[in-house]
Amino acid sequence: MKPSRQQRLARAKFALPSFVTLLSIACGFGSIVISVDNAPIGDPGDYRLAAILLVLAGVFDALDGFVARATNTQSDFGVQLDSIADVMNFGCAPGLLLYCYGFAQMSASHPTLVRMGGLACFVFVACGALRLARFNVMVGRTDPRYFVGMPITAGAACVASVVVAWPDPASGMGQAFLVMLLMVAVGALMVSTLRFPSSKQPKSKATLVALGVCVLLLALLQTRFFALFFVLYIGATLLLNIAWHGGWRGIAPPKVYEE
Repeated sequence: MKPSRQQRLARAKFALPSFVTLLSIACGFGSIVISVDNAPIGDPGDYRLAAILLVLAGVFDALDGFVARATNTQSDFGVQLDSIADVMNFGCAPGLLLYCYGFAQMSASHPTLVRMGGLACFVFVACGALRLARFNVMVGRTDPRYFVGMPITAGAACVASVVVAWPDPASGMGQAFLVMLLMVAVGALMVSTLRFPSSKQPKSKATLVALGVCVLLLALLQTRFFALFFVLYIGATLLLNIAWHGGWRGIAPPKVYEE
């Protein structure tokens, strides 16, 4: 029996969030292709484009959840597709981008360093996958105002911001070691138990002031703003967790859920 027009529209509505997720995957895949093609060339513009595509993938990743809630089409299929997309877009794609950016230009002169760089980038990818798995099994068992560990989307944006700010690929051992340190450090933050504030924090005047300051800094610093933003974001989060550990309660700590 041929489905009615209303049934076809209902099916299309349920497919809409998944289509947005596929757009996110397309951006992540495009970033991978550009990174691989640019590895033997080292063109800064192409590395920056690959990093920008990761940011665009993050935009679509946020939109698919918004679309699903707006159309009331949340589904287990959508949740699984989104999780798989996150592993590729915010784990594999930035890991490969930073590998090509940090080590491809010195493969002949420092082969051991290149292998070490590949291992550091794998640590980032592995930590991202572990972070997603932990998030999936802890849904409903943690305070929604805080993430347990840095979200994988923020981790990907953090390493991509370095490429956006300084698109010239690493050309010396010192720069290569800094890239390795970046990948391992961000990976460790993702699998840590540090509480990172989420977008579900209550909004206040201070939030609007902070947003205004960010807009001003973006206008002044342009591409380097994003690297500064993540330095401040991680630094403030570390200080907040240390303050909670010391007994400070000026900002409410996360609720502890009993198993």
